[in-house]
Amino acid sequence: MISKQTDGAIVCAGRVYCDLIFTGLTELPRLGEETYAEELAVEPGGGGFITAANLSALGHKTALLASMPGGPFGSAILDKMQRSGVDLSLSPFNSANGAQVTAVIGCQEDRAFLTKRNGTAVPRDMLDAFSTSKARHLHIGELATLQELPELLEIAKAAGMTVSLDCSWDQNCLLNGNVQNLIAQVDLFLPNEMEAEHLGYLKEPANCPTLTVVKKGKAGATAITKDGEITVAADPVPVVDTTGAGDAFNAGFLSSWLRGADIETCLHDGNKCGAAAVMRVGGAP
Repeated sequence: MISKQTDGAIVCAGRVYCDLIFTGLTELPRLGEETYAEELAVEPGGGGFITAANLSALGHKTALLASMPGGPFGSAILDKMQRSGVDLSLSPFNSANGAQVTAVIGCQEDRAFLTKRNGTAVPRDMLDAFSTSKARHLHIGELATLQELPELLEIAKAAGMTVSLDCSWDQNCLLNGNVQNLIAQVDLFLPNEMEAEHLGYLKEPANCPTLTVVKKGKAGATAITKDGEITVAADPVPVVDTTGAGDAFNAGFLSSWLRGADIETCLHDGNKCGAAAVMRVGGAP
């Protein structure tokens, strides 16, 4: 049944978090002090799900391969996930799973995260089902997921899927000696500006081991290709919450890239989805 449900789908992999999003702050909390937010929202988070939900909203058949948070955290976001149009058959919900929670502290046009992970990034007992899923593309929502489960690449490539990878800031992952080799094996790498700078791609673009798209927030995005760089600026929009904006950008870019559009069009469509995301609370539509 799973293979039928995911035939031709875009599978997005990576942990799901219960995002507790605090907004309306003028500055980040300081040690020893208490800061009060104007609003609090509870939303499903994690790059895999947010990208999948945005792709679904764009009309694509999508599936999620993810470890879900358990207990009250999973229950709080499950209904919205089920209404997203994303196939969750590769991501079984188990209330006994541990907490996976992110506190998102939104401050003007930026934010800080405090996250608790639990267990593996994706359920290992779903890897066999994924290998027979007949999906067309695998998007990995965070570098940590790929480092933990490099066999995802092997499965995807053996099945003829193309593969994209977001970075999602994790200093321990970025300092790993094997990180460049892993990135070189994907078809498309989607870091943000800080991550790309940490990897040395901004000073030495020729060192990018694959097609790399650097997300620059309100400045738009730059694609670093074998033929040079292409930059498309973003249109200014009112910012409510930047959580998941990069993951939404991924969806817009992938939607066009998988249709064979030129890179400039892909960047434009990525910027459009990222802009839509910052005008709402939470990255998923």
